[in-house]
Amino acid sequence: MQSSTSAAAFQTVKSAAGSMRAQILTLITGMGIVGATDDEVEAYTGMKHQTASARRRELVLKGLVQDSGRTRPTRSGCAATVWTAV
Repeated sequence: MQSSTSAAAFQTVKSAAGSMRAQILTLITGMGIVGATDDEVEAYTGMKHQTASARRRELVLKGLVQDSGRTRPTRSGCAATVWTAV
């Protein structure tokens, strides 16, 4: 059984997740064929890694974002997948 405060907290997170997905989709779409890595999404939006990558993954599962087949270095120099809008 869920308390009323737990239910309210869930609804807040649920709507925030939708807003974050929209922000990430807008960014990736705006980048066109250049796309964006998760690291770039984090840098542009100020989201933490786990939050940004989770919301981007949801966009992939919804068929709105795809792996471009390319990689680009992150700020730390590691190769990262470049994501583009479908």
